Amino acid sequence: MDKAYLVSALIRELRLRYERALAALSGAREAATGADTKAENKYDTRGLEASYLAVGQAEQADELARALHAVENFDFPAFDLDDAIAVGAFVETEQDDEIHHYLLAPAGGGIVLASADGGRVTVLGPASPLAVRLLGQVSGSILHDPEVLILEVF
Repeated sequence: MDKAYLVSALIRELRLRYERALAALSGAREAATGADTKAENKYDTRGLEASYLAVGQAEQADELARALHAVENFDFPAFDLDDAIAVGAFVETEQDDEIHHYLLAPAGGGIVLASADGGRVTVLGPASPLAVRLLGQVSGSILHDPEVLILEVF
């Protein structure tokens, strides 16, 4: 697998999500301040609800901006077969007779990327339960409950 390709794909996906979040934030701000949300009586809460939405959209955009910055500024190191897994590693595992691929990244956990050869790679953030279990392990290690065999580390 080409880790540089995956990192580029992760940056593109985070940038796309950030741009969408900014567009949604713009719409939410307009809804919160527009003439349509002016209260018609004391029980009309459309403006208040729209402002809550705008705050949530702003928080999401900020989180995506931080994630994009973290990934763009992280130096994804090369790993040898016998190196311990750390953030930046690309890991191939086997679980229940299926091969799974993971990219341990400083942000972007949960995103599923398409590799250059058409495979699927799941991004694991540093706080994800599986990433925590993988950190420090080496090729050939077996994690238990559920059983996961670490095949290769790149």
